[in-house]
Amino acid sequence: MQKEVPDNVVFSKEQGYNAHILPYATNVGAPIIKTDDVVSWKNRGIQNVNKEFESKFNELRLQYQKLMEEFEWNELVYNAKFSFEPVIGEIYHLYIAADSTYFLSLISPQEWDKEHIGTFQLNSDKKWVIIN
Repeated sequence: MQKEVPDNVVFSKEQGYNAHILPYATNVGAPIIKTDDVVSWKNRGIQNVNKEFESKFNELRLQYQKLMEEFEWNELVYNAKFSFEPVIGEIYHLYIAADSTYFLSLISPQEWDKEHIGTFQLNSDKKWVIIN
């Protein structure tokens, strides 16, 4: 059986010769229609976004750890014994007593022989900042 229309001619029984209305080239010399490699583009995008998320997560984790450390120091100092009202900006020293209680003092560790825990300064937000 012989074909009515050659293979390189665009013809349909419903629309006839319809090459001029198609959104793509139909002749033999037309450029090749290739689909873009979207999978590799997606994979690169996913890798870049995951790196950014990991970086942000690590940054937040470090901030959280620093915040928790500040909280623990402040809780320790505020729960320590002291019989004076601390002045903002002054330097104080935290010690541990013989009965394992903590106390805050103005006396520096060089001036007496007590177990020194840390040196702190009270800032304007009433937060104890450790001084190394």
